[in-house]
Amino acid sequence: MRLTVARGAAPVLLAVAVTVGCVAAPVPDQGASSGADGTATSAAAAGSPSAAHSVETMVAGATTDRVVIAAGDIAECSSGGDEATAALVAANPTATVLALGDLAYPDGNAGDFADCYGPSWGAFKARTRPVPGNHEYRTADARAYFAYFGAAAGDPSKGYYSYELGLWHMVALNSNCNEIGGCEAGSPQEQWLRADLAAHPHKCTLAYMHHPRFSSGKHGNTDAVDALWKALAEAKVDVVLAGHDHNYERFHPQSATGAPYGYGLRLIVVGTGGASLRPFEALQPESYVRASIASGVLRMNLRTNAYDWRFLPASGATFTEYSSAPCV
Repeated sequence: MRLTVARGAAPVLLAVAVTVGCVAAPVPDQGASSGADGTATSAAAAGSPSAAHSVETMVAGATTDRVVIAAGDIAECSSGGDEATAALVAANPTATVLALGDLAYPDGNAGDFADCYGPSWGAFKARTRPVPGNHEYRTADARAYFAYFGAAAGDPSKGYYSYELGLWHMVALNSNCNEIGGCEAGSPQEQWLRADLAAHPHKCTLAYMHHPRFSSGKHGNTDAVDALWKALAEAKVDVVLAGHDHNYERFHPQSATGAPYGYGLRLIVVGTGGASLRPFEALQPESYVRASIASGVLRMNLRTNAYDWRFLPASGATFTEYSSAPCV
């Protein structure tokens, strides 16, 4: 692990470079902690097992490789944060954009999409595969969201769908459970999810939704999506992305019950798309890397049987972290 610390009058900023490595068995993440001021910190030592593996260059090699850019909590007309993160997306012109919900503040109505989201992230609409956030549902049935994205957002009565990206199976979930008949075991979405995952075995799989199952941010854990999380874990899905809390947080791989498990789900919260950032509150046991000091996006290279990721900070910010891992 390489740690770079800059100290000054501002809070301590820590750029974290953690390598899991593409190996037959996963290398356990090392522990991490964060100060109450929301700065990113790490407790892993340079002599840890992770340090024995070199970081892989994030360049798509084989023709089956695909690049995605992900972030949620994006556009406020009163802020320039979404313009700053849009510049990062523009610098990756071939990437599929995963918009993780709460895209157009404050109410996700037609005016918010036209005036706030459209001038920045709207430039990438043709390559965006979104999921809705709670702010989209401040407009009845998230009608403006579904009208804006059209078929790319899935059936408006559901808001969940799946698709193939290179050799990866991608699952877009709707975590606004009260709006779509629930997310509990036996609900239409949970049944659909289990059937969809069963129909796509032996694939690297990435799932994404707005509300994170676990979070150390203001909103905390989302118990309502527990049945969806368990279905993903039981199917050995590799990565779950979410937003909702306005910060960046990566967890140790976790089991269906949230226990540490080397072959489990890797949850990354990327609520850093441009909305105002917030400090962390109740820290969760398996939280590994946290930062509430930089807007930015997550860039992932989805490769054959493995993946890389890197947090790209908006201009003027210095926090980053990157690593790689095999599919499980």
